[in-house]
Amino acid sequence: MHLIFYMSLLASIFGDVMKIDTTGASDQTAHQDKLTVSGVEASYKLAENDLKMMDQYKSIITKVGRAMQMDPAMIAAIISRESRAGAVFVNGWGDHGNGFGLMQVDKRYHTPKGAWNSEDHLTQGTEILIDFIKAIKKKFPSWSKEHQFKGGISAYNAGVGNVRTYERMDIGTTGNDYANDVVARAKYYKCHGY
Repeated sequence: MHLIFYMSLLASIFGDVMKIDTTGASDQTAHQDKLTVSGVEASYKLAENDLKMMDQYKSIITKVGRAMQMDPAMIAAIISRESRAGAVFVNGWGDHGNGFGLMQVDKRYHTPKGAWNSEDHLTQGTEILIDFIKAIKKKFPSWSKEHQFKGGISAYNAGVGNVRTYERMDIGTTGNDYANDVVARAKYYKCHGY
């Protein structure tokens, strides 16, 4: 009972992941795993492909989510999208040596904290996401919580300036689908215990 109340409380802080609309992964993103489908179905499959590796980080994802008042499913979804749960980088680095850790904190804009798979790293990545959500909230105060949440996710990839309208916020993000794919992956992880 307390867990259900707590999870509903989390949903009220930044918005409810399950209420955010999404078109899912683009063909380009789906191609990473040579999928023949795109959209939400592809995002679910990508998240599923990362689930076994993701589960080794579940306890710190949950701990950071509670501490930062961020839905753990969203942290898992960003980890899935950014690093495929640690599968796509060398010694913790990706994005041509610019992104660090599971959440790929960009060294050009931030000084990475902690080990690539540490609680400190996940805390920093989550703080960055929250800062983007707050910036989108300020930029678009009339948007619903869920729209601001999704805009913050898009900004995590391409910056606040790239988010100009709700409908086209992903244009200019990696794969032109970043927030839509991450939201769909978050819904998958939410349904799988995150």
